[in-house]
Amino acid sequence: MATTDAPAPAKNEDSARGFAFALTAYLLWGFLPIYMKAVAHMSPFEVLAHRVVWSVPVAGIVLLILRRTSELKAAFRSPRTLMMAGMTAALITVNWGVYVWAISVDRALDTALGYFINPLFSIFLAAVLLKERLQPVQLIAIALVVVAVAILTYDAGGLPWASLVLTVSWGFYAFFRKTLPVGPNQGFFLEVLILTPFALAYIVYAEMSGSGHLIHSSTSDTLLLAATGVITAGPLMIYANGAKLLRLSTIGIMQYIAPTMIFLIAVFVFHEPLSMVKLGAFVLIWSALAIYSWSMLMQARGN
Repeated sequence: MATTDAPAPAKNEDSARGFAFALTAYLLWGFLPIYMKAVAHMSPFEVLAHRVVWSVPVAGIVLLILRRTSELKAAFRSPRTLMMAGMTAALITVNWGVYVWAISVDRALDTALGYFINPLFSIFLAAVLLKERLQPVQLIAIALVVVAVAILTYDAGGLPWASLVLTVSWGFYAFFRKTLPVGPNQGFFLEVLILTPFALAYIVYAEMSGSGHLIHSSTSDTLLLAATGVITAGPLMIYANGAKLLRLSTIGIMQYIAPTMIFLIAVFVFHEPLSMVKLGAFVLIWSALAIYSWSMLMQARGN
């Protein structure tokens, strides 16, 4: 692995090492609901705060091992970089918070739906903000998602807001994250570092008020909270190192691994109800993803 601060140029080819990294990250994300269910008796705000605080030492140690700290020094001297990192940190906070809450109230299916929709929302975002021209098959895929969301909205009597917030927050996070002038590992460390004062303040408040689970609770709760750093930072940093060793089309297909696992866990482990209407909406979204994936593979073959 490179030990310089400059990120290696991305290659338009796959490597076994990159595939292993990405697969590991997606599998860890896929099993994440089981961990989140184990901390569901805690406040989502408390879990979120601990995810931030315990991620700092994990990410910091990785950067020290890789000797990639010089970009951080430059970032701290740049108000623009810090402002951009603050924005991406706010977006990832919303995403994490809604995810933790949804699992805790037995709405894991909503999280799966949100992450299934996300790739197509990213295409829509590129068309709106970057003026990229959409291909006919992409328009069809997006139209199928719109129909699916409309069906879910009609059936539930309101928008599936948890799914949409996850989709929108992650979509904008990924979009703005690309403009952050630091590497992926350094950027993640910078984001959690910016969030740490707020997270620490909440943890102190929770412990002093007696509602916290770090000190005034069981050993298992303490260990679960302390493990949030590895649970959060681990997959993100593993993925960051794998993505640059894979083609975009390969990443595009692999990103469905995690929401598929979440869907299966929600139905067969958590036993969340899956009505025929909701199943029909998922079928529409899966069809949209199949169309999108096919067009992406054809484009990759053409290159």
